[in-house]
Amino acid sequence: MSAPDFPPPPAPHPAPAAPPAPPKNGLGTAGFVLGLVGLIFAFLPIIGIIAWPLVILGIIFSALGFVRTRSGKATNKGLSIAGLVLSVIGLVICIVWTVTAAKVVNEVNNEANRSVTVHYEVTGTAKDASITYTTFGDGSTATNQEHPQSLPWSKDITTKGLFKGGSLLVTTGAEGGEVTCKVTVDGKETKTSKAAGNFATATCDGF
Repeated sequence: MSAPDFPPPPAPHPAPAAPPAPPKNGLGTAGFVLGLVGLIFAFLPIIGIIAWPLVILGIIFSALGFVRTRSGKATNKGLSIAGLVLSVIGLVICIVWTVTAAKVVNEVNNEANRSVTVHYEVTGTAKDASITYTTFGDGSTATNQEHPQSLPWSKDITTKGLFKGGSLLVTTGAEGGEVTCKVTVDGKETKTSKAAGNFATATCDGF
């Protein structure tokens, strides 16, 4: 008697394939964060200098993140583009700040080294006028006083420095009379004043 035929055992089911690893997106995220922080700091004077490395790194990381999205190795394409845009804007602001600061420094330096000729002049009828003139520049101040026997009177002083100027005061004496003071800087009249009477004072300052 022959053995009964049994059906073959069912074939084993293949093991389910492991799910693919999610694409990495750290570079794009890092580029976005660096670009955002760098853009914020770029608007701040002085301390905005730290924005330079932030926005440059933001451009690099965002660009690398974008390249990875093109090859399917990352999923944050929008974040990478946003980081790249923010970083570029931050870099432009940094460049504008640098150019502006360099221009200001150059203008200040030119002004500090610029010499001017201050012309003091006094006219009038006073016979015993007292003249006091002060000139400052280069961190120093010089004050002089004169009593001319007659008017008109004039004096030229050359000075330079970031803050330069002076003052001219004319006072009539006991005999009275009229006096007029005038200050000219590099040929341009800047101040003038008149006074009349006994012990009257004409003041030319603030130039």
